Amino acid sequence: KVLGDLGYGTVSDALEGIQWVIYHAKEHNIRVMNLSLAADSTESWQTDPLCVAVRSAVAAGITVVVAAGNFGQTLFGKEVYGRIGAPGNDPSVITVGAVNYKDTIARADESVNFFSSRGPTRGSFVDASGVKRVDNLIKPDLVAPGNKILGAAATSNSNSTWSLLPNLFYASLVAPLNVPQPLFETHMWMSGTSIAAPAVAGTVALMLQANPGLTPPLVKAILQYTAQPIAGANLLQQGAGLLNVDGAI
Repeated sequence: KVLGDLGYGTVSDALEGIQWVIYHAKEHNIRVMNLSLAADSTESWQTDPLCVAVRSAVAAGITVVVAAGNFGQTLFGKEVYGRIGAPGNDPSVITVGAVNYKDTIARADESVNFFSSRGPTRGSFVDASGVKRVDNLIKPDLVAPGNKILGAAATSNSNSTWSLLPNLFYASLVAPLNVPQPLFETHMWMSGTSIAAPAVAGTVALMLQANPGLTPPLVKAILQYTAQPIAGANLLQQGAGLLNVDGAI
């Protein structure tokens, strides 16, 4: 973990976390790394420190899954393009946006969440002639469920008291669930691309279990090839489409 109770942290801590994973990958057979974080960077993916770090992980054979960010709309509800966060703006990683699955099993009603960051990437650099060069990469790579996802809620100590987020926002994150909350099995729901990315990371783990010989580029290609396009959503909103776990495996 590299972020604090409120979901904020430093680039240096994130870099140390990524470096730890790379260093211990062989020791622990780490094949996939999930980064549910996004920094609002203006740097090109070629020089951004988080991007440099994740490329090192991919070069070491680790498939890196990154949240696209939650910058898809303004405070006034206006859709925003070009707000993919770092390191999701790097071409070597799998960048994941979020969809609202409408609490149904059917896939025909899915829609890309308003908050999910849209592409293209807008990091830039100035070339030798003094000309600004914008990356303009197509992102996200695909989308996954990231709206009101039920999951385990961390507790702050052995007495099973709520950690900060469910304690502060109990009425919206816990109360509506109406599920039993026994000791050490507390639940909450959350939304965001940080919640969508782990669904893809888990799928990658299943893919590697089925075929340990897959490399990070092959994993990404299979995920995008098998993704199911969402009607009415464009390439910069959904990438290749909605995560298809069965198809990818």
